[in-house]
Parts: sequence; C-alpha cells; structure tokens
Amino acid sequence: MLKLLRHLTGRDLFLVFICLVLIVVQVWLSLKLPDYMAEITRLVQTPHSAMRDILIAGGMMMLCTFAIFGITFITGYFVAKTSAGLAMRLRQRVFDKTMSFSMGNISRFSTSSLITRSTNDITQIQMFFMMALKIGVRAPIMAIWAALKMYGRGWEWTAVTGIFVVVLLMMIGTIYTLAIPKFTIIQKLTDNLNRVTRENLSGIRVVHAYNAEAYQERKFGRANDKLTRTSLFTHRLMSVAEPGTQFLLTGLILAIYIVGAYMINGAPDAARLNLFSDMIVFSSYATQVVASFMILTMILLFMTRATVSARRINEVLDTQSDIIDGNTVRGTAKKHGQVVFQNVCFRYPDASGEILHNISFTANAGETVAIIGATGSGKSTLVNLIPRFYDVSSGAVLVDGIDVRQYTQRGLRNKLGYAPQRAVMFRGTVTSNVAYGDNGRRRATREMVRTAVRVAQAKNFVEKMDGGYDAMISQGGTNLSGGQKQRLSVARAVCRAPEIYIFDDTFSALDYKTDRALRTQLRRHTGGATTIIVAQRVGTIMNADKILVLDKGRIVGQGTHTELMKNCPIYIEIAKSQLGNGGDK
Repeated sequence: MLKLLRHLTGRDLFLVFICLVLIVVQVWLSLKLPDYMAEITRLVQTPHSAMRDILIAGGMMMLCTFAIFGITFITGYFVAKTSAGLAMRLRQRVFDKTMSFSMGNISRFSTSSLITRSTNDITQIQMFFMMALKIGVRAPIMAIWAALKMYGRGWEWTAVTGIFVVVLLMMIGTIYTLAIPKFTIIQKLTDNLNRVTRENLSGIRVVHAYNAEAYQERKFGRANDKLTRTSLFTHRLMSVAEPGTQFLLTGLILAIYIVGAYMINGAPDAARLNLFSDMIVFSSYATQVVASFMILTMILLFMTRATVSARRINEVLDTQSDIIDGNTVRGTAKKHGQVVFQNVCFRYPDASGEILHNISFTANAGETVAIIGATGSGKSTLVNLIPRFYDVSSGAVLVDGIDVRQYTQRGLRNKLGYAPQRAVMFRGTVTSNVAYGDNGRRRATREMVRTAVRVAQAKNFVEKMDGGYDAMISQGGTNLSGGQKQRLSVARAVCRAPEIYIFDDTFSALDYKTDRALRTQLRRHTGGATTIIVAQRVGTIMNADKILVLDKGRIVGQGTHTELMKNCPIYIEIAKSQLGNGGDK
C-alpha cells in the first residue's frame, strides 16, 4: 500500500499536510466541547450563577461547532481532490504499463483481470485513501488526546473504559482475521465475472446462433453466485462491527454512570458537584475514544480490501515487459525494407514445446514473400516476430540489417504496415480508423485516406455509408461485414506508406474477384516496399516472388509457385485441393 503513495505529487503532499494540520485543530476544538459542557454544568448547579456566564460558555460551544463544520468541509474538499488525483494517476500508469506489455505479459494477467485492476481495484484504493485521510487520521489522534485528558479524573472510570476497549479490540481482531482472505477471493471472483461477461458479449452472435442463452446464463449465474456468497459473508462481518461497537459504546456510558453514581453517593457533599462534572466530561471523552475505535474498525475493514487491491495494482506496475527497447531508431539505408530470419526458434511462454524450428529466409526490399501451410503450422506466429509482439527464443530476426531487438519499438513499428488476422476496428469514423496511429514521419491527410481506401477496394461501400468517410464505425466494427473490416484493415496499413507490409491472412473474407483486384492495386501502389503475406488460398499467393511452405513449425518448401509445384509435396497437395489438377497452371 505504501508503495502507491509514491504516485502522489508535491502538491498532493502539501494538501495532505494542510489536512493533517486542520485535523489536529478539529480534534482540539472537539475536545474543548466537553470542557465547556462541564463549565455549563457547574454554573447551572452553582447557586447565583450569572446567566451571562452560561451564555458565554454556550456561545463558545456554538463557535467551536461552526469551526468544526468549516474545517470538516475544507478537509473533505482537499481529501477528495487528492484521492481523485491519485486514482487518476494510478489509472493512467496502469494503462500505460499495460500498453507496454508484450502479448506474453497480457496473457499471464488475462484481459479481464487487467480491466478489473484498472477500474475496481483503483476505486478501492481511492475510497480507502479518502477515508483514511479524512477520518482515519483523526481517529487515533482523537483517541490518544481524549485518553490523556481523561487521565486523573478517576481510576474507576478509566478501568471500566479499558475493559470495554479490550473487548472492542478483540472484536475488531476477529473480524479483521476473517475478512482478509475473503477480500482476496472477492477480487479474483470479480476477475472471473468480468471474464465470463466479456466472453459472452464478444461471442454473442455464436451464443444466439446455437441457442446457448440458457447455458451462458447458467455459466454467468455460477460466477455471480460465488461472488455474491463471498461478498455477503464479508458484508455480514462488517455489519456486525457497527452495531457491536454501538452496543459497547452505550454499555460504556451506562457503566460510567453506574460507577459514577456509587462514587457520588459515597463522596462528601462538597465534592459531589465536581464528581458529577467530571463524570459528564469523562463520559464525553470515553465516547470520543470508543467512537475513534469504531472509526478505526471501519478503516481497517476498508484497508483489508484496499491492501488486496494495492497488491494487484503493484503486480502490474512492477512487472517488466518481456520486450525491452533497443537504441536504434532506423536501419541501414542500403537494405531499405529487407527482412531476414536467421535460424529462428520460438516457443510461447510456459509452452511445453517450440512452435517454430530453425526458420531461415530472406525477404529482399521490394519483394513479395508469401507464407502458406496448414492450420496451426505457425504462420501467424512467424510474422508476429517481425513487429516484436514476441521475441524469438533463439536465432535472430533482422530488419534493414539490424536485429529487431536492437530497435526501439516505436522505430521498428514505424517501418511496418500491419493488417492482423482478425481485423480490428475502433469506435470512430472511417477516416479515424484508416488514419489510425502515427508512422513517425507525417500525419495522414484526407487524400491519403481516400487513396488507401481506393487501393483496398473499399471505396464503393465507404462512399455509400451514411456520412461517407466520416461515417461512424461502432466498437469492434459490428456495423461492418467481415470483408469490409478486412478491407479497411488493409487500407490502414496502406495509409502508413511503410517500408514493410505484413498481411496476416487478411484476404480470407474477400471473394476471389475482390481479392484479385486488391492485390493488383497493392502491387501498383506499394512500389518498392516489401510485402509479407500469410494466406490460406494458393490463388492469393501464386504470383509472389517467394513462397514459404510451413508444416509443424518448419519450412518444408521455399520458392516460386512453379518451383514448389515441382518439388514440394505438401504445397502440391494444397494447390490441387484448391485448384484441382490444374493447380500448376
């Protein structure tokens, strides 16, 4: 928890200091009230007391009360400002840290857990910080100060108060011990509930298509019930704390009055008035002490949950990305767009075996290199090593003659135009999606967007949309077909005008006519750029300068279509299954 305080700014620390000063003043004023009350009691009980003196004491009590109100308001404002600022910075830093993670880092945390940590967990921290600073600091100061003022006013009352405080601490300790493990479980169950919800929403079409609503409802119900039962247990524990403390507080006051009655009855007449005043003051101080412990009980319960959240947030902030930036921004000009794989092997984190084995090939500047193979052969994994979504396990990937691990991630990715296997659309306009990001050289103009859309064979459907290039695209592109999303994904890559294009099975949802027209326009537009295509269709890659055939993570064939049709059985089998016996034509 203390590690998170390093995210407070100098201004925040100054406001915290002001709050501490105000809280001390507030406690002092609160503890002055019993003194004025005792003074009024003595004046009322003393014959011939002047009404003016009683009114003065009452007026001072009113002034103290108004001052406490004002200080509480100002403190609350500063505390809210400080805690909201801390939460804002934590959310930003968790988000920034997450954006720096490799795919392996994200897989270890899971997407649903990262969402929970950046929302629910940070909210828990904000609430605890606000309560701790607003009333948590005040409680121990009040308890200690009130206890000091109680000293010497009667050991009998002090003993009674001590007994009640011990009982209260035992109750708090029991609740605290039972609550800590449950709060840890609650956060994990919240992660699970988010995962189930996210999975259901992202796959809603499949759910409807297979009439699986009831199954998904049961799945969600189980996750929801587990979270509800655990939450009810902790809330029941917390619900015991407040009435239990109130019961002890009422019992303490009653015990003080009972003991006081015996003390007053046994005292001389001259001392009874002072004893009565002391009893009134002592009961007020004892009330403040027990109320302070009641507040500490509530703070400790919040701290229990906040500690779990803080640990989860620190896990994210302290995690080092698997992908470490190099120092190179650009490669050598003589090898503009060249990609070389040198004996590359790769395995996913925590995987039992390697996915790629001794991959070696060269894609020279301006060439089109295609990759084909059966499902699960490692095609997408191979191209994901170029932008460093993962780092190789052994060997090296060179871009422009330099190992990709020596580049800054920004410098490397500025060289690439990437269209992933699953076309991703962001909420916004057609233009904002096509002109997405920054290639480090220039901002995309409207003309560049139009050109990219035309090259990607998306012009016809874009210009028919309501608003054209300013038409809104919903989150995830749910208002577009699969083929439309793929074409806009290609347009996004084209708009960057990069040195290297990577198309990861990006044409799978296109009909053959659109596929052929798109590839023709790409060849004309990309010029001297290097193009790497992952494809399932032989027809998509027949004209590539070089075709790599992958099987179980190994290159089993390399050459042109004509060459492979002569010497690569796996490629021949794929070609004939798609093109018939005329696959070599």
